[in-house]
Amino acid sequence: MKKEEVLAHAILEHVGGKDNLRQLAHCMTRVRLSLKDPTQADIDALKRIDGVMGVIDDETLQIVVGPGTVNRVADHLSRETGLAIGEESVDPNLTPEERAAVERQKVKAKQQSPFKRFLRRIGNIFIPLIPGLVASGIINGGANFAKNAGVDATQTWMQILLLIGGTVFAYLAILVGWNTAKEFGGTPVLGAIAGGILFNPVLADITIYGEPLVPGRGGLFGVIFAAWLMTYLEKHIRRFMFASIDIIFTPLFTVLIVGFASLYAIMPVAGLLSDGIMKAINAVLEVGGPLAGAVLAGFFLPLVMVGLHHGLTPIHLEFLNTIGNTPLLPILAMAGAGQVGAAMAIFVKTRNPRLRNIIKGAIPVGFLGIGEPLLYGVTLPLGRPFVTACLGAAVGGAFQATMKTTALGVGVSGLSLTPLIDNGMYLTYIGGLVISYAAGFLFTYWFGFKEEMADGI
Repeated sequence: MKKEEVLAHAILEHVGGKDNLRQLAHCMTRVRLSLKDPTQADIDALKRIDGVMGVIDDETLQIVVGPGTVNRVADHLSRETGLAIGEESVDPNLTPEERAAVERQKVKAKQQSPFKRFLRRIGNIFIPLIPGLVASGIINGGANFAKNAGVDATQTWMQILLLIGGTVFAYLAILVGWNTAKEFGGTPVLGAIAGGILFNPVLADITIYGEPLVPGRGGLFGVIFAAWLMTYLEKHIRRFMFASIDIIFTPLFTVLIVGFASLYAIMPVAGLLSDGIMKAINAVLEVGGPLAGAVLAGFFLPLVMVGLHHGLTPIHLEFLNTIGNTPLLPILAMAGAGQVGAAMAIFVKTRNPRLRNIIKGAIPVGFLGIGEPLLYGVTLPLGRPFVTACLGAAVGGAFQATMKTTALGVGVSGLSLTPLIDNGMYLTYIGGLVISYAAGFLFTYWFGFKEEMADGI
């Protein structure tokens, strides 16, 4: 039996068995499970499974198993349970105890702060898109890197690379609209229509309020709101619609009403919101400079820790949509670099064989920008190294803010982000990584780790 299959069996055993799974999903490092009865999950036992790097007991149960492994584990879980990735199990015959457990889970979700719930929802919209964004971003970045190096962009192979790399961004509004409607329980294709309306090139031929409309005005913020409104309206129209004509008139009225509302209200408001956010972040970076960069990078790891970092994805994408690059991503990328430096310091100091093996396995992907294995397997369980990793990140973030490093796309951080750096500032970006590695190493080596900390690992 393969390692990933053993891991999948162990996870099922400690979450109440395959019949307790309501929904199965995964991101780049975490298996995400929705359980019918969350009380059956043994969180402590899950954390002790060999191969599990961390467990987050939230609205969904997030089990960190690392990149690559997560796809295989999710696949084994899918085959074992018969539940497709993203599919929700429908069980009308829940026992009263199971229904009570589900209600407790709903209450737990409602008790989260509105801001946390908002970021969680945004994350759920963008998490399924991350593999495509990363792959396309790297292809696009590599092609632009070659173009900047003097390669003729009119050559067929270059045109094809630019086409492949740019496709997901060309239709991103439709994908975001689809996922938004799905997240809020609506018909996904109606959400996709909402995204298509706001980015349709035909908008440039329509004049409202005395000015021609601008395709994409308001960016993905507008798409998310329009798709949510599409879902909200669809549900309410369906309540009053006769079942015999529901399939015709519910989507018809929904699309017409939201279509007009999008052009007359959502686009202008979302445009002001988008402009305000972009100007505010740029002003913070301009005025705060290195201090702003340090704060942003230093406090990013706690967001990753609770899985809320994906909520910032639409801000990166809006920067790309409005000014063509994002100054935020290179700064936040320093968070993972500080953690790599901290882990290297621990590796040098410790004699704990299990801890050294965890670091050896997690360091390579840490360099490539996937930090969860180090976060949940090393720095967070040890405590103090998590803080020194954040301090190392802050130093690198200050450097990137001072140098005004920007990225041309959204992708994995670390060294993998290098091809996406704008204006040929590749060495500057790598220099910031080295600074974060060094700062995280020194902070941790000097006062972030003592050998007795490894006793519980």
